[in-house]
Amino acid sequence: MLPKAGTLNTAIDNFIKTTHSYWSGLFHCYEIEDFPRTNNDLEHAFGLLRHHQRRCTGRKVASSSLVIRGSVKLACAIATKLHSFTASDLAQVDIHTWLELRSQLQKHHKARIEQYRFRRNPKAYLANLESRLL
Repeated sequence: MLPKAGTLNTAIDNFIKTTHSYWSGLFHCYEIEDFPRTNNDLEHAFGLLRHHQRRCTGRKVASSSLVIRGSVKLACAIATKLHSFTASDLAQVDIHTWLELRSQLQKHHKARIEQYRFRRNPKAYLANLESRLL
């Protein structure tokens, strides 16, 4: 260590020792150009996605599909910004992983529908639920 570090010498040694033990993929974001690296960058990416969704749909608020499929849409928005995909790229996707993701999205979608039904008519929703349980 350089003697110029002075009293920071032990802190720098500790920082180097600690960061050296981190998982190798922890700082993967620095290997990809234009990838969100900080919370502010990530919030900016969310904001851009929300903004584009509003412009595409003409709505003033985010659509419910953004709530349900937001994780997929955000990943797609970032990925397509970084790389142009061809049909052959998409054909290489593992079908089982894709089906599992679709299943998870369907569960979220069903939960949102149930929430909507409850808000729209709580008495009928609870009566239906009670009849199914008894």
